[in-house]
Amino acid sequence: MAKSTAKALGANGCRISFLDTQREYLTNVGAHGLSDFYLKKAPLDARKSIPEVLDGEVVYIADAIKDERIQHPQIAKAQRISSILAAPIMAKGEVIGEIRLYTHDPHIFSEDDKNFVVIVANISAVLVERDELHRLLESGHKGVKEQSKLAQLPTISLRPAEFAHPSEEEFVRLLDFYQIEWLYEPRAFPLRWENGGIVEMFTPDFYLPEFDFYIELTTLRQDLVTEKNRKVRRLKELYPEISIKLLNKNDFLRLLAKYGYGSLGEAKLQGIDRILLTHSQIQRRVKALARRISGDYEGKHLVLVGVLKGVIFFMTDLMEHLTLPVTVDFMAISYYGGEEDPVVKITKDLDSSITGRDVLMVEDIVDTGMTLNYILKYLQAHAPASLRVCTLLDKRARRLVDVPLDYVGFEIPDEFMVGYGLDYDGEYRNLRFIGTFHPELAGKDESQK
Repeated sequence: MAKSTAKALGANGCRISFLDTQREYLTNVGAHGLSDFYLKKAPLDARKSIPEVLDGEVVYIADAIKDERIQHPQIAKAQRISSILAAPIMAKGEVIGEIRLYTHDPHIFSEDDKNFVVIVANISAVLVERDELHRLLESGHKGVKEQSKLAQLPTISLRPAEFAHPSEEEFVRLLDFYQIEWLYEPRAFPLRWENGGIVEMFTPDFYLPEFDFYIELTTLRQDLVTEKNRKVRRLKELYPEISIKLLNKNDFLRLLAKYGYGSLGEAKLQGIDRILLTHSQIQRRVKALARRISGDYEGKHLVLVGVLKGVIFFMTDLMEHLTLPVTVDFMAISYYGGEEDPVVKITKDLDSSITGRDVLMVEDIVDTGMTLNYILKYLQAHAPASLRVCTLLDKRARRLVDVPLDYVGFEIPDEFMVGYGLDYDGEYRNLRFIGTFHPELAGKDESQK
């Protein structure tokens, strides 16, 4: 497609890229007429490189060397990139990638050219959706309907067709388990020049955007370890701003522990089937919710009300990012009766009056809505000036009572979750991520729940 598109419009090069699952970086999946050095110049930040495309616009760049929207103008100059035409690849109303055309000489693209590129982008989107549907049907895991409940978490795979070494694939399985975003061989670094030409380059195996560093994997062969150490040292000398680590599998597990993920062998992860939301995903969403709430309550003093104990993590992070004065209060409750018809008893009431105050009820998770409905009625009886609800997780599949949710972090499937304040039998609250939990995998009795 890249080759045919470039040929049809008389361009020197074309690249088709997809956004990663965090919607931050563009990863090349198909290209024509562009050097390997240009394609691997660095992870392409979608918010810095022609960011208007993320808003669904078709963008024409007349002079790539002088335009501030080009992330690496020096490399564009070295590769004789002059004019660029970029169009979004859309799926389900969202931008999932881009197609870009490049010319060596200044070029004016006509409206017909732009329309043609949009058609190619639409064809790309159809192919992506067909591939995604095929993989969901092939996996048979909970069906397409169940998978669609996580529409806000893109499932497009940017996995290469094959890895250079089995250790890389094993490493990726660890990254995928923890939902740590990765880019495979994203950048080639020149290490040595002769007569004005590059004679040696080094391409690290992975880049981890969340930690902002590159990783080169090692093997047990000492000659390879020695050579890789030499290249890593040389890279650090030439590019001191770049963070890179030479790791084996055990090194990586220790690295995960350092950043609070733990490792696959630790007892606190027993029973975790998969990680649904990483710490960085949660934090990005919490910040976005805080921005909305701060704007909606601008000029007001807000009272945050939470129910102990699971909400503490979310409440703490949320109020850290609020840009308005807040007061915090907590309630505690206990339950009697069946799971779907609980009788709620308030064991700790609010410490201060909320009469005439603007109140935001903060929840970690809403499922049946029975408890939240009871609490809202109780709070409403105290005549607050306003009463709204903010929840991090919405398990809509279990809803029995239609409660109003004004701010929602994530809609999640009907599975048992632990982490980030959510517990099982009093454990797992301290995990920095949220994962699906199966008691039988942890050797625990389901009746304990």
